[in-house]
Amino acid sequence: MTSPALAREPRVPFHDLRELHALDGVQAEIDAAVLRVARSGRYLLGPELAAFEEEYARYCENEHCVGVGSGLDALELTLRALGAGPGDEVIVPGHTFIATWLAVSATGARPVPVEPEADSPLIDPARIEAAITPRTRAIMPVHTYGHPVDLDAIDAVATPRGIPVVEDAAQAHGARYRGRRIGSRYAAAFSFYPGKNLGALGDGGAVVTADAALAERIRLLRNYGSRVKYRHDERGTNSRLDEMQAAALRVKLPYLDGWNARRNAIAARYAEGLAGLPGVAPPDVRPWAEHVWHQYVLRTPRREELRAALAAAGVETLVHYPVAVHHCGAYAGEPYGPLPRSERLAAEVLSLPMGPQLTAHDAETVIAAVRDATESSHE
Repeated sequence: MTSPALAREPRVPFHDLRELHALDGVQAEIDAAVLRVARSGRYLLGPELAAFEEEYARYCENEHCVGVGSGLDALELTLRALGAGPGDEVIVPGHTFIATWLAVSATGARPVPVEPEADSPLIDPARIEAAITPRTRAIMPVHTYGHPVDLDAIDAVATPRGIPVVEDAAQAHGARYRGRRIGSRYAAAFSFYPGKNLGALGDGGAVVTADAALAERIRLLRNYGSRVKYRHDERGTNSRLDEMQAAALRVKLPYLDGWNARRNAIAARYAEGLAGLPGVAPPDVRPWAEHVWHQYVLRTPRREELRAALAAAGVETLVHYPVAVHHCGAYAGEPYGPLPRSERLAAEVLSLPMGPQLTAHDAETVIAAVRDATESSHE
């Protein structure tokens, strides 16, 4: 959704990559890495990608990482490597970015949505069992906004049935579930879109997995179905994380935990400053989760009124996501029944500015603007 027009540049922009790259001298390191690659003459499937794959797998506490062209490709190629195709079903959240569903559709399989929990945007594990059929090929939960889902509860349903769990971790770089990194289990797909907690200079993605055979099959599929040039064992595609993106990600990776800590500090201040406001529900964090706050998402039934007031105060906001996926034109006519929880989230969620580049003053500006708008509307 396009943000409301502002008469001037916002005092607190939603996210500014220039300010992010100005932190900790990172821009100079990125410049040097880009120049190094530009002068190397090696731009695809080279040493930068190999090094990043090793470093990111280790960061995620896992064995294998395969860099691909985008987060969507990471999801699709993992499903294809697992054999998903026409006639299959993949369980997905009702509330998510459309890429989760598109990855399923791209294989020819059918997305089967499951509603979120009553008090969070995360898929409800208690509802997954009822969605399983003999055609279920995989379950694909999303760590929405950077908060891990309850993986043990999902595994309790999936493991006895032999159904693989493919985590959509596009927003969860560095998050932990019960002390373990997201990405440390069977398979997780990440996006490195520039605005992510770990973002490239363009599109990019990766699959992190404990399964050597799965990693090898994804490597095959990402490179035209070929292990040896001009010998094509399968109908693959072209989806390779290029050397420039890998080099930039290698620069940023050592800063990720520190940047996530800054996000956590901003989120803690938001939670304190926005507590008790009428008609506004701040996000909750489960005791077993280490949230990385890709987004800080309020819920309010008066979203558009609040958004307009914040825009007038110079605070830029976004909506993640304003249309439930089953209501998008891409899935119009599909036999999906009403998903009231997903639909309500689409009508109420509002994302405040979030990122390690925000200052304490920025946070106070946002808090004051939300409080002023909310309290004045309830006078």
